[in-house]
Parts: sequence; structure tokens; C-alpha cells
Amino acid sequence: MGHGGNVIDELVTDHREVEEFFGRIEALPPGAKDRKLYADQATMELVRHSVAEEAYLYPAVREHVPGGEALADKELADHARAEQIMKDLEGCEADDPEFDRLVGMLMREIRDHLADEEQNLFPRLRAVCPADTLDDLGDKVRKAKKTAPTRPHPTAPDKPPANKMLAPGVGMIDRMRDALTGRGKAG
Repeated sequence: MGHGGNVIDELVTDHREVEEFFGRIEALPPGAKDRKLYADQATMELVRHSVAEEAYLYPAVREHVPGGEALADKELADHARAEQIMKDLEGCEADDPEFDRLVGMLMREIRDHLADEEQNLFPRLRAVCPADTLDDLGDKVRKAKKTAPTRPHPTAPDKPPANKMLAPGVGMIDRMRDALTGRGKAG
């Protein structure tokens, strides 16, 4: 499954990519150095994905889905919990005793969140949102991910318009830091 298509197809593709990183982490023994590499790669994808959802998906849920305000607020709370875990994980190496605990918490949190989106939020959005709107949202999400931050910023705004204004600048700084440190790249 490749990237493209409507917003739901795009986000489900992201979900599968994150699950692939989780599977790579789980396949390695505790303390293996590459567990940190895969955790960083998962974090980079999750942050970009979350920023795009917060900018475009959740506002659409609020607008189109009956009960969308509460649904979007729940999703934002899930993001906030996961982002704090990712921030805590950022400072751990694979052989740190906290690494396994935090990565386990992150995987549980994210897997629950992804299952909820795929079983609850996405079907509800698809049922009420015109196909051309879903396609347009897919394009916007793909564009947002290209400039989104790659590191967790738990105190950053998570609702428009502030998140849309700040994300590209923070994303540029994150990508520069990643390039300088080699974060997310096999060494």
C-alpha cells in the first residue's frame, strides 16, 4: 500500500508504516542498539502524522461528524499522552532501563489509538464526508507531513490556526537537527 488517495487511505498507510517499525523493535532483543533507531523512526513518522491529523483531520471531524467535537477532543488527548511518552523516550538509549518500559507504553498507546481511528473515527467520517472532500484532505495531509516537525513538542499548539502557522518552522528546525545528528538513519 503506497501513499496517495483520500485522507483515510493516506492515514491508514501511515498506520501500517508505524506498525512495521514497532514490529522491528519487538523482533530485537532488549538492549539492541537498533531498537533506538526504529523507535526514532517511529517517532518521526508519528509526529508528522499527528501534526497533519491535528491540522486537517480533526477539524474535518468536528465539522462533519455528529458528535465530532468530543471525538476530536478524545483523539487530541490520545496524541498528547503519546507525545509525552515520545518526549521521554527521546532521551533514552536502547540499553537504558527506561527504554523498554517507555517503548512498551508507546506501542500500547499508539496501537489502541490506531485501532480506535480505524474502527470508529474513519468509518464515521467516510459515512458523512463527500468523496471530493476526503480526497482534498488527503492532499492537505500529505503536504502537511512534508513540513511537519519530526520530534515531539508536547507543549506546541494542537489546534488551528496556531498549529498550522508554527509547524512548518518547527519542522524545519527538527529536520536540520536530525540531519546534523543522523537521527533516524542507520549508522
